[in-house]
Amino acid sequence: MASAYQAASGKTFLGHPQGLFILFFAEMWERFSYYGMRALLIFYLTKHWLFSDEKSGVIYGAYTALVFITPVLGGYLADRYLGQRKAVTYGAVLLTFGHFLMGFEGTGGQGSSSINIFWLALAFIIVGSGFLKANISVIVGQLYPRTDVRRDGAYTIFYMGINVGAFLGSLACGYLGEVYGWSYGFGAAGVGMLLGLIVFILGKPLLLGRGESPDPARLKQPVLGVPLEWLLYGLGLVAVLGIWVLIQYQDAVGWLLLVAGILLVGYVLTFAVTKLPREDRNRIFAAMFLILGSILFWALFEQAGSSLSLYTDRYVSRAGVPASMFQSINAAYIVLLGPVFAALWTLLGRRGLEPSAPAKFGLALLQLGAGFLVLVAGAAATGHGLPTPVLFIFLLYLLHTTGELCLSPVGLSAMNRLAPAHMASLIMGTWFFASAAGNFTAGLISAATGAEAASGPGAGQQTVLDVYQLIGWISIGAGVAVLVVAPLIKRLMHLDTLQDADHALAGEPQIGETDAAGLRTATELKA
Repeated sequence: MASAYQAASGKTFLGHPQGLFILFFAEMWERFSYYGMRALLIFYLTKHWLFSDEKSGVIYGAYTALVFITPVLGGYLADRYLGQRKAVTYGAVLLTFGHFLMGFEGTGGQGSSSINIFWLALAFIIVGSGFLKANISVIVGQLYPRTDVRRDGAYTIFYMGINVGAFLGSLACGYLGEVYGWSYGFGAAGVGMLLGLIVFILGKPLLLGRGESPDPARLKQPVLGVPLEWLLYGLGLVAVLGIWVLIQYQDAVGWLLLVAGILLVGYVLTFAVTKLPREDRNRIFAAMFLILGSILFWALFEQAGSSLSLYTDRYVSRAGVPASMFQSINAAYIVLLGPVFAALWTLLGRRGLEPSAPAKFGLALLQLGAGFLVLVAGAAATGHGLPTPVLFIFLLYLLHTTGELCLSPVGLSAMNRLAPAHMASLIMGTWFFASAAGNFTAGLISAATGAEAASGPGAGQQTVLDVYQLIGWISIGAGVAVLVVAPLIKRLMHLDTLQDADHALAGEPQIGETDAAGLRTATELKA
C-alpha cells in the first residue's frame, strides 16, 4: 500500500512527500516564535511591567494553561467544519498579529495604558494556538495511510523541527530581547511566525489536498447572513476579546480549570463505571492514573519558563549570557537524546526488559525530582549567598529532559491505545486538559518561590531553594509510589487482549513500542 501511495503522491524528498517538509518548516518557525516569546515572558512581566514574582508566576501559569486548553476547541472546529489547513492558516494569522503586538512595550509599569495591548497580544496568541496547535501535526498524519511504514519516521522528522525551532527561538529572541530591548526580541518572534505563515500558504499545493474541510459546501452556506466559514473566523475574534478579559483575572482561570476538571473527570469515570465492559473500564482507570501523574510532572517541569528562569537570572554564574537563552537547553537535549531513547526502548523491548508505560511515568518523576535536588545540592556546596555554578543548571535540564522523554512519548500513545474508539476524543481532551492544569499549577508553585525576604543577602535565593528541595522530594516520593503500583496499573491495561479488541490495522505499534512511535506521539504535546 505504501509504494502505491508513494506513486500517487507525486514527488518525494528523502522518501517522504514534499508536503512533510512544508509542515516541518512552518512548525519550526511557529515554535521559534512561541518559545522565543516564552523565553522572555517572565522577565517582561517582572522587569518591564513590574509585577511581583508571585503575580508574574500566576500570570505565566494562566497564560500557558489557556494555550494548552484552547486546542481542544480548535481541534473540534477543524474536525467538524474548517478542516485542519484552514484552521492552521487562521491560527497562524492570529499568532503573527499577537507576536507583533507584544513588541508594543509602551512606557512599562502597571499604570501604563499600553498594558492593555499586552493583554490583547496574549489573547491573540492563546486563540491562535488553539487553531494551530495539534491541527498542523494532524496534517502530517494525513499525508500517509495509517499502515504506511513511513509514518513514524515522518513524525520523528517533524518532532525534530519542533525542537530546532524551540532551540533557535529561545537563543535568538532571548538574546535580542535582553540585550537590545523587548521590542527586538518579540519582534523577532513575530518575524518567525510570519515566515511560518508564508511557508504554509505557499506550500499548499504540496499538501496534496490534505486537511481540507469535511464539507466545503457547508462552509459557504450563510448563517445569519454570513458564510459559515467567516462566521467561525468572527467567533475566533470574539474569543480573543473573551480571553483578553479572562487573562487579566488569573484566579478566574484557576477556578474554571478546577470546576471543569472535576466535571470532566467525574463524567469520564461515571461513564466508565456504568457503560463500559470490565476490560475497557479498567483501561480507563489506568488512563486516568497516568493523566493525574502527568499533572504533577508538568506542574514541576514547567518551572523552566518561570521560577527557574528568574533563579538563573539572579543567582547563577552565567558569564554574561542572558538568562532567557538557557531555556534552549531542553530543546537541544531533546534533539540529541530523542534518538538515543528511541533506540534504547527498542533494544530493551527486544529483550523483554522495556519498562511499562506506568513504570516510565515513575522514572520520569524520579528524574524530575533529582534535577531539582541536584540544583539545591550545587547551591549548598557553593555556599550561602554565592552564585550557583552554571553546570548545575545544565545538569537540572539534563535530568528534566530525560524525564520528559520517559513520560511525554508514551503518554499520548497510551491515551490512544487505552481509550475505546467512541471515547478517543474525550480521553485525548482530558489529557490536554491535564496539561493545562499542570501548567496553571506550575504558576502557583512559581509564585511560592517569589516571596523575597528582606532580612539579608541571599534570602530570596534560599526561599527558591527551599521550595525546590520540597518539590524535589515530593516528585521522588511520587515516582517511587508510581513504580510500586506500576504492575497493578499495567494489569489494568489488559495488554494481552488490547490488539484483538482495539486494533484492526496490522502493523500498529503496541504500548511500549516507543521507538519512532514514541517521538511521533510526543509531537502532539510538545507542539
